[in-house]
Amino acid sequence: MGDATTTLSDTDFAAPVEDRWYEDYVPGAVHEYGSITMTEEDILRFAGEFDPQSIHTDPGAAEQGPFGGLIASGWHTCGVMMRLYAEHYVSRVASLASPGVDELRWVRPVRPGDRLSLRTTVRSARLSRSKPDRGLVHTGIEVLNQHGETVLTMTAMNLLLRRPDPVEETSAP
Repeated sequence: MGDATTTLSDTDFAAPVEDRWYEDYVPGAVHEYGSITMTEEDILRFAGEFDPQSIHTDPGAAEQGPFGGLIASGWHTCGVMMRLYAEHYVSRVASLASPGVDELRWVRPVRPGDRLSLRTTVRSARLSRSKPDRGLVHTGIEVLNQHGETVLTMTAMNLLLRRPDPVEETSAP
């Protein structure tokens, strides 16, 4: 897995993922992260356990199928996206949970040998109306193959704590 992060907008994160808070997710910021290569062995293993359809589990049958060859399960592609998202994008100190995702789409098949990377776009960030210590961030997600072609899109939502006020931390008993 690559650790490369590329900033594709004028706005970069103010802090590394180990010290990233709600305030660091600025709408309009676009980043690309790492890469994971999909091997035939990984595709077969995942599909055998979680998505046992012949287009994912049987290279011979997949040749005769609608995609003309073996493809990764869309859920496997989601898992790869989540690995890159968790390692590079979601705060390790402020992430509370995700209320879900919207508009998940598998746009193009993923094949053995494809190298996948993650592009994130902070679409919006708003403070919670009921809990002032946190906010909700909507992130546009694209998973790209080695040719820059989009293979998956979705919108993620994450609840994140706000950065602690240093005055409150030092004045606490």
